Amino acid sequence: MASIVAEHIGVHYLIPQAKSVSLLGSVKSLTMGGVIKRNHGRLGITALDNISLSLQDGDRLGLIGHNGAGKSTLLRVLAGILPPTSGRIRVEGRVSALMSIHLGLETFSTGRENIRGRARFMGLTEEEIDEKFDDIATFCELGNYLDLPIRAYSAGMRLRLAFSIATAFSPEILILDEWLSAGDEYFQKKARGRLTKLIDQTGIFAFASHNESLQQRMCNKGLVLRNGKIAFFGDVAEAHAFNKEAPA
Repeated sequence: MASIVAEHIGVHYLIPQAKSVSLLGSVKSLTMGGVIKRNHGRLGITALDNISLSLQDGDRLGLIGHNGAGKSTLLRVLAGILPPTSGRIRVEGRVSALMSIHLGLETFSTGRENIRGRARFMGLTEEEIDEKFDDIATFCELGNYLDLPIRAYSAGMRLRLAFSIATAFSPEILILDEWLSAGDEYFQKKARGRLTKLIDQTGIFAFASHNESLQQRMCNKGLVLRNGKIAFFGDVAEAHAFNKEAPA
């Protein structure tokens, strides 16, 4: 059974050599998110602050908040990509993070080689890869291009290959940062169906998006983040209502 338990999670960064008031102003203008703080004369950014939550099988969590609120940082912590600097997190179940689906692709390797390499990167066994290989090759519809290095692919072809690999295996926990689109309108329709089916088969699903209607359809829980802190955690419809009634 899949589960995620986060206890008082924090993610804090020190900014080397950032001490002066003028540099603080520059940092503020460049920073995409988090709260800038001064501690013992040094500047740092708190991206997440005292985050505690528990997710179990059947939970579909929508992360809500403006750009820089901490949504992507929290997803990376939940996925095990980014270790917290304070607190602790316990994750039970195999995780698939569809946040950077191009991660692990090698431009000088063929499409077929990349299917195996990317799947290994995801932690799949050779037996699991063999079982899904033909499905991936068929779904991406790249035909003989699979025998060519992917440096010869267009951006759309690379995205179709990456998406087909990333969504071929059913995880117990699925982490998604914004809804994925891949290729032309025809392939996007295929991709939506495949991704929806993958979510249905997943124990826990966590999803960040600015699309309220999509989150209302896909999720049953909502978490509103403000400046790296939890402002609301509960029913997804109530979370969106809270976000509108108590804007940041």
